[in-house]
Amino acid sequence: MSNLFDLLQKIEKNPGIYIASPSVSDLFMFLVGYEFARGEIDVDLTDSEESFHADFQPWLQQKLGIKSVASWAKMIMLTCHTEQEGFKQFFNLLDEFRRQNIDLIDQIPTQDNELAFQRR
Repeated sequence: MSNLFDLLQKIEKNPGIYIASPSVSDLFMFLVGYEFARGEIDVDLTDSEESFHADFQPWLQQKLGIKSVASWAKMIMLTCHTEQEGFKQFFNLLDEFRRQNIDLIDQIPTQDNELAFQRR
C-alpha cells in the first residue's frame, strides 16, 4: 500500500483519476476518507502520516495568521479565488511544511524530493 505522500504525488500529477478535478476541497475530503479507510482495515498510519494529520493544520494556521479551527482546505481557500488555485497552493504549502519538518521527507525517493523542491 502506498503511503500518504506517495498518494499525494500521484494525485498532484493526475488528479482526475482520484478526485475528478483539481479541487482543494475535494482533495481534503478524499484525504479524510483515506485516513478513515486505513483505520477501518486496521492499517496504521506511519509516523509521518500521523504528523501530517496532526501538524499540518496548526502549522497552516500559524503561517496564515488564522485563529479559526476551519479545515486546512477552507484556510487555503481564504487566499485563493478558485478551487484549482487552492489545489495548487496546497502542494506548494505541503512542500514548505515538509521542508520545515524534514523527517516527513524520508519516505519519498530522492528524485521526487528534488522535483518537489524545484516545483517553485
